[in-house]
Amino acid sequence: MKLVVEVVDAHDLMPNDGEGSASSFVEVDFENQLSRTKTIPKNLNPIWNQKLILDFDETKSHQAIEISVYNERKPIPGRNFLGRVRFPCSNIVKKGEEAYQRFQLERKWFFSPVKGEIGLKIYLSSESSSSSPPPLNSPPISENTNLLRKTLAAVPKAEVPVVETPKVGVISNSSSTIAAVEPTGADPVKETQEIKEPAEERARRGQHIYKHQSLQQPGVPVEKRPQANPQAHPSLQEDYELKDTSPQLGERWPNGAGYGGRGWMSSERYDLVEQTFYLYVRVVKAKDLPPSSITGSCDPYVEVKLGNYKGRTKHLERKMNPEWHQVFAFSKERIQSSVLEVFVKDKEMVGRDDYLGRVIFDLNEIPTRVPPDSTLAPQWHRLEDRRGQGKVRGEIMLAVWMGTQADEAFPESWHSDAAAVYGEGVFNIRSKVYVSPKLWYLRVNVIEAQDVLPNDRNRLPEVFVKAQIGNQVCQTRTTNPFWNEDLVFVAAEPFEEQLFVTVEDRLHQAKDEVLGKISLPLDVFERRLDHRPVHTRWFNLEKYGFGVLEADRRKELKFSSRIHLRVCLEGGYHVLDESTMYISDQRPTAKQLWKQPVGMLEVGILSAQGLLPMKMKDGRGTTDAYCVAKYGQKWVRTRTILDTFNPKWNEQYTWEVYDPCTVITLGVFDNCHLGGGEKPTAGITAARDSRIGKVRIRLSTLEAYRVYTHSYPLLVLQPHGVKKMGELQLAVRFTTLSLANMVYVYGHPLLPKMHYLHPFTVNQVDNLRYQAMNIVAVRLGRAEPPLRKEVVEYMLDVDSHMWSMRRSKANFFRVMSLLSGMFSMSRWFGDVCDWKNPITSVLVHMLFLILIWYPELILPTLFLYMFLIGLWNYRFRPRYPPHMDTKLSWAEAVHPDELDEEFDTFPTSRPHDIVRMRYDRLRSVAGRIQTVVGDIATQGERLQSLLSWRDPRATSLFVLFSLCAAVVLYVTPFRVVALLAGLYYLRHPRFRSKLPSVPSNFFKRLSARTDSLL
Repeated sequence: MKLVVEVVDAHDLMPNDGEGSASSFVEVDFENQLSRTKTIPKNLNPIWNQKLILDFDETKSHQAIEISVYNERKPIPGRNFLGRVRFPCSNIVKKGEEAYQRFQLERKWFFSPVKGEIGLKIYLSSESSSSSPPPLNSPPISENTNLLRKTLAAVPKAEVPVVETPKVGVISNSSSTIAAVEPTGADPVKETQEIKEPAEERARRGQHIYKHQSLQQPGVPVEKRPQANPQAHPSLQEDYELKDTSPQLGERWPNGAGYGGRGWMSSERYDLVEQTFYLYVRVVKAKDLPPSSITGSCDPYVEVKLGNYKGRTKHLERKMNPEWHQVFAFSKERIQSSVLEVFVKDKEMVGRDDYLGRVIFDLNEIPTRVPPDSTLAPQWHRLEDRRGQGKVRGEIMLAVWMGTQADEAFPESWHSDAAAVYGEGVFNIRSKVYVSPKLWYLRVNVIEAQDVLPNDRNRLPEVFVKAQIGNQVCQTRTTNPFWNEDLVFVAAEPFEEQLFVTVEDRLHQAKDEVLGKISLPLDVFERRLDHRPVHTRWFNLEKYGFGVLEADRRKELKFSSRIHLRVCLEGGYHVLDESTMYISDQRPTAKQLWKQPVGMLEVGILSAQGLLPMKMKDGRGTTDAYCVAKYGQKWVRTRTILDTFNPKWNEQYTWEVYDPCTVITLGVFDNCHLGGGEKPTAGITAARDSRIGKVRIRLSTLEAYRVYTHSYPLLVLQPHGVKKMGELQLAVRFTTLSLANMVYVYGHPLLPKMHYLHPFTVNQVDNLRYQAMNIVAVRLGRAEPPLRKEVVEYMLDVDSHMWSMRRSKANFFRVMSLLSGMFSMSRWFGDVCDWKNPITSVLVHMLFLILIWYPELILPTLFLYMFLIGLWNYRFRPRYPPHMDTKLSWAEAVHPDELDEEFDTFPTSRPHDIVRMRYDRLRSVAGRIQTVVGDIATQGERLQSLLSWRDPRATSLFVLFSLCAAVVLYVTPFRVVALLAGLYYLRHPRFRSKLPSVPSNFFKRLSARTDSLL
């Protein structure tokens, strides 16, 4: 693999040759490899356009590439430092994804005179290029370069693990199958190990953090958390409260079991889940099996039986020495027998399958394996006859051991609790890790068109441009062929759609005529990382209607219409595919702009309790639950636990955190795609996975290095009210890698800088978010098993922008709760002025006099007061993450008709009388809002009329008052004025009048523009 550093240009370099200029060159230092460009003499804005190619070993961890700019001295050989750039290796992209990027030059030392910036393209390529400069140990090019080409000592640099971002795709945690499923041909063990390598590197990267976590170490139970403060009515609120749990995370093996009782959690991956025991049976292969007396061959398969559970491998046709390489896992909690039986049978097309032999194991004699010890070596076992009285022909290679979910065989195993699933349902119960597609904003700047001729030459055309990518359609306004408008789309890698641009003529309101068209692939457009302008291009339009059979007519055209476009893929934006209120990722699209992670998020999905039945099966209610977690580009889905209201998953996942002000979303769903013929209840479609509930956790509310173990209520708003569907038990830990990085993140913008330099409108953001959500849902729906559209929409809150009377009330009372503090302060100050408490009033007078005499103490006093309030409130800080609040959501006291309105379709599907009633109700609410807005406008117009001479007498009085006030304030010291004003305002009630003050009377008499309204 080759590392290509394409040095394009530099701008505004520091002059360093004594003549106001510089003869600059660029040198690249990477892992003891040096390479440099040619020297551009006497130019502060040099252009090199030169590629420097270095060796890059992907198997090693690299730190950074150092790119330095120097001034070459003459006639005395030497060089002067002009600046440098350090580019982290984790941001290097593959060839084809590179983009031109400018970097600000940095100092090497504190007093280095450095300014300017350099333009680079950095990427990895598997091909070598002939345009690379000779290595530094080659013969000299000029007389002044000998001193610059020195060989560095082979001293290894400090290695930092590279944070690798997974590509778009699906990572499987389970690749086993039962008899009805054909193999994929790939080795699932090798694939799983290859995929897990980046995650293990990230785990090792944060290894130093866990040394300080005595609370989270295996074998130490998590401390009890304080319970939530009880509400005024505990009996009514008990079901909706967050509950503290104390699961045995990282429990040790029993004494004397498993190699001296060592801890089962040797790696950090499984220290947030409960220990669960499984009996593993690895069926490797068989040999020397007896052939059938009829066919002369054998179609063998293996059946593993433990009590009432049976697992079965695929059958292999005409194999005397078959190989299966399949693992079966039986939960220890469900073991109902003391004997494990492994049968080898011959598949028959008609009639009963032939019995070839069996092997029996006593469960009391099965060994226990503790990771990280190597896997148990499989052994050959002679087959016995049906009655166990003697050996028969054939041997089978097996490995049987007792382990936990920390075992490497767990993800690829066939699980006994899924024995009832068959057909396509097998794929829908496996745990998976998904990665969202890489989304880009495509900006199409339509400038103008030339030589556009309508079919009717007697009329002036009304031309507009329509652009389309997949289901996204945008068009310009209808004017002359000059628009200069931006049309923005969402595109996902790999780019499967093309950009279709048509120039159309509007004949009348209901009919448009296509004058020309063009189709462009998205790969040809430039990828922009900042706000620099992109080059424009002219594209020839095809005459609409010309096809393959009309090739002769193309020769009749002396010229063609053309369109002027500026098209680019925006890599400096973050493509919003979820609500900004619950955003989980804020990184820009281009990997080159990513910062280093500031922490790690680990979530243990333990179990669910008290789930409600979601569908009917065999005349009884049942639930087949699985959990989905979404943070950033990574989605995870646990395996489906069948036919239980208290499923236990005990699966743990890890995410890299780039910004702590983000939210992780977890949802629980009922799997309706098991192929078992489920009968849905009323209102629930069997083809859609049903929602059970959702939990959101904001990372900024979590303390670092602490394990949060709570049971979250799964609340769902239904047409008849809010309903608790169960509880989800989680273990969450947020680990910060660097306090300095955390402080740095809090001082920077929430979104990439392009959102502020060239922002989108509110309508554009909403439309683009909806399109991005659809693209993500379609791409994830094509995985195996698919993450279905209803799941993606629920996790991304696609309907959060829809109108709801309940949400409007909730937001109104949120605003009132914010203003309640101001109202309380106003009432307290009124009590001080009215001397309700004489001691408080005297103290306020003393504080006022001190601040008047020492005005420099005003700001320090204010900030000291806020500091003390913060320390006081620290005692009452929340001890648990916030969860769904039914009171805050206004979900308990909502009217049933308002809920019915919220669940109504768009457009409405309700009868006309109900719609008319809701419209009248909305008019009454809007009337009250209209009155409040009118009062605010009236006060503002009265203030404006002070100097507008709308009321000549009032304006004259105010102008004269302003003149007198200016003279008095000029003559009188400011302290005296402030003292007199404060004492007057704080005067005793004996000196107050119950009538309104003179300024209030004067202001209320000012005229507004209400009398001009119709």
